[in-house]
Amino acid sequence: MIDALERDLGLSEEQVITRLANEQRAAATEASLSGKLGADSFGGAWLNKDASKLMVATTDAAETAAIEEQGAQPVVVKRTLAELEGIVQKIDQAPESARSGAALWYVDVTANNVSVQAPTVEAAQALADAAGVDKEALNVSATAEQPKPFINIIGGSAYYIGSSRCSVGFSVTRGSTPGFVTAGHCGRAGSRTTNPTGTFQGSSFPGNDYAWVAAPGNTPQPLVRGSGGSTVTVRGSSQASVGSSICRSGSTTGWRCGTIQQHNASVTYPQGTVRGLTRTSACAEPGDSGGSFISGNQAQGVTSGGSGNCRFGGTTYHQPVNEILSVYGLTLRTG
Repeated sequence: MIDALERDLGLSEEQVITRLANEQRAAATEASLSGKLGADSFGGAWLNKDASKLMVATTDAAETAAIEEQGAQPVVVKRTLAELEGIVQKIDQAPESARSGAALWYVDVTANNVSVQAPTVEAAQALADAAGVDKEALNVSATAEQPKPFINIIGGSAYYIGSSRCSVGFSVTRGSTPGFVTAGHCGRAGSRTTNPTGTFQGSSFPGNDYAWVAAPGNTPQPLVRGSGGSTVTVRGSSQASVGSSICRSGSTTGWRCGTIQQHNASVTYPQGTVRGLTRTSACAEPGDSGGSFISGNQAQGVTSGGSGNCRFGGTTYHQPVNEILSVYGLTLRTG
């Protein structure tokens, strides 16, 4: 932690150690004063820029002496923290149509107001109007922020293309860009994904059945979802022999296993023939497409298609992962 804070905050080791000690004392002081002042007067607390002093807000000037006694700096304000949090709760309950136009809203204890931010001031104001809150307690402003979730990319997890669902194959990178490989029939180049957010960079189907999705801002993990919430670490991508055990992970049927029956199979789907697939006895169902096939700890491929289902058994085909990595210049994420 010390090394990271030196790097990211531009501090010396001595400054970091001092700061951490101050922060620990401040947390204890804040907890004590928030309880002592109570919801009727406590306006929040924050550390100054170098974390050398804890600032404690109160709506009651008579409380300043009590704040100073604990080594904090009193700040007399107009609104309590409870009042500001009540405003945030009202905004939380505003119609979705108004909330969807804003980027974020929060209690700003340093300014003793609630900040509402959106791509435009008009959109921020529209949310405030819809929530019916005290506008004097607000600071509405425009922001360039476009918040999105940072998702761990794990093989076998679901992702979405519009209203359709497929499964992540394996986490990859191309240069510094994170993403994942999946089935080509799940989307065409340019198709957008959600959960994680990304874009199909390349896709081939039929003929082949592979694709890769760039997903900047998300975290590629060298993992595949296993049984009962466990994960399997991917160590490499050496192709397993015919007769080897193999398991696949997908967002519909989870973790299913079988054996490798043949390599280099050509399969005719209604959309056309796909060549170079591996045939296995591991079952799969719709929605599992694109999901991981792994033998031991070695990545094998992404789910293409098959016959049957996981209630009565079936045959499943996967597109070998090494071909996908080679075609798009990708690096498999391994642990």
